Amino acid sequence: MLFAAVGCLCAAAATAALGGWTLSRPRSADMVRQVLRAVAPTQLAAAAMLTVAGVVALSSRPQTALVVVIVCVGGAIATVAAGCWQSAKFVAASAGAAPACGAASVCGGSACATCTLSRS
Repeated sequence: MLFAAVGCLCAAAATAALGGWTLSRPRSADMVRQVLRAVAPTQLAAAAMLTVAGVVALSSRPQTALVVVIVCVGGAIATVAAGCWQSAKFVAASAGAAPACGAASVCGGSACATCTLSRS
């Protein structure tokens, strides 16, 4: 369990450092940086889960520690995956957003098919 504990604690430190560094950067208009900043809180949550796994692996009986390590590592992976999924959905939604209807430059002064169909 010593190897699992050291691995979890190292992964927790790396994940927390990456999430903290991302949050410490100034806000940007760049979509990629916004997505990375949106994933940072889930990285910090995953770092907390990995820290718990490492501490329990060092201090508990091996049978108990194994279960906790598996649950915490699985939870950390699922948490980061869910954060990435939500960020990807946001990017896909904002990239596929319809242009504003009624603008003369978009529809040429009259209702185009995009504007007409998006109102229904």
